Amino acid sequence: MIRAILLWVMAYLLGSVPVGVIVAEWFNSDDPRTMGSGNIGATNVARTAGGEAGLVTLAGDCLKGFLAVIIARIFGAGDGVAALTGLAAFLGHLYPIFLDFKGGKGVATALGVFIALSPLASLLALIVFAVGAVWSRYVSLGSLAAAITMPVFLSQMDKGWKIVYTALIMTGFIIYRHRDNILRLCQGEESRFLEDMHPDCTDPAPDTDTDTDAEDTNKNS
Repeated sequence: MIRAILLWVMAYLLGSVPVGVIVAEWFNSDDPRTMGSGNIGATNVARTAGGEAGLVTLAGDCLKGFLAVIIARIFGAGDGVAALTGLAAFLGHLYPIFLDFKGGKGVATALGVFIALSPLASLLALIVFAVGAVWSRYVSLGSLAAAITMPVFLSQMDKGWKIVYTALIMTGFIIYRHRDNILRLCQGEESRFLEDMHPDCTDPAPDTDTDTDAEDTNKNS
């Protein structure tokens, strides 16, 4: 039991590492918490610091969840402890101790967890995400679709109730963290990803969309 608790603490601290903030600073961009949507996840980092920074953030956030489960497995953890270790990393990303418990939405970290627990289910969820995001051009819609279908895929693969219930808990948190996105989707006000990308995709984007409009106006005048 002590080993399991130590694994959970380790995973939470690992999940708390603010990859998006670190990457934005590395790419000489402003803190993503002060730009765009204010989120530290890959989508906002891509919008504000460029596509390359967004991809690095995505990989880093995903790696946090993946490593947490792999480390648990190395120490002989069964499905229950391994799944809870992944959940601890996920919660660390959502409520990081290093950022006053104000973190991201958890999609990439959850993906990393399930890549380690069930690569096939993760692949299917990625396909759902890709179809949803490309078809709608809403990253949030693709993320929600993938999160909702992940527990279904796991249950159909007989991964056991411990892993399936962990997936359900994560899905609940992801839906909750996307509540503002859901409201904007219902009102037709959600931003489409490609429309908000900085044209260069490497240089930091303006703080707000209105700044971009102002620059265009000045150029035309």
